[in-house]
Amino acid sequence: MLQRTYDWTMRQAAQPHALWTLALISFIESSIFPIPPDVLLIPMVLAAREKAWKIAGVCAIASVTGGYAGYAVGFFLFESIGEPIMAFYGYMEKFADFQALYNEWGAWIVGMAGFTPFPYKVITIASGVTQLDPVVFGVASAISRTARFFLVAALLWKFGPPIRTFIEQHLGKLTIAFFVLLFGGFALLKFL
Repeated sequence: MLQRTYDWTMRQAAQPHALWTLALISFIESSIFPIPPDVLLIPMVLAAREKAWKIAGVCAIASVTGGYAGYAVGFFLFESIGEPIMAFYGYMEKFADFQALYNEWGAWIVGMAGFTPFPYKVITIASGVTQLDPVVFGVASAISRTARFFLVAALLWKFGPPIRTFIEQHLGKLTIAFFVLLFGGFALLKFL
């Protein structure tokens, strides 16, 4: 089943509508969706390495734009929508401490979280709740998200065929590792 899912994803990555799908996933991942866009970004670049920069650009633009949607959730809808999302990720208990740090270090926090696997939607919503300057938020998001997605695309562009072979040979182990890291990141949030 895992191999069929992988094959399906690789076929979808080569479809004409794949960029729109990637843009949608990147947009909603930045505000509410728990799965990172790398799940589609990676097979898309592997399927069409000559389009690596365009794929990374679409992913980055949609992610930053979606980040503003998350910001809006935090700014306008924190009590009705933002708070339940933060509670879902187990972040409400530490949110007051985080908010104080955020006022002082917001640009650096957005920049670091935007580049790492840390759930970016937590940062976008927090930026709205703490009313981080929207320009500072946008610049930090644009730099970090663009750097992250272009780094992934560059590595896949440079080392594509061997990485694709490695993924196909170790798909089961890599899938387990991906989910361990994903759920481990969410578990870590509960302890921060």
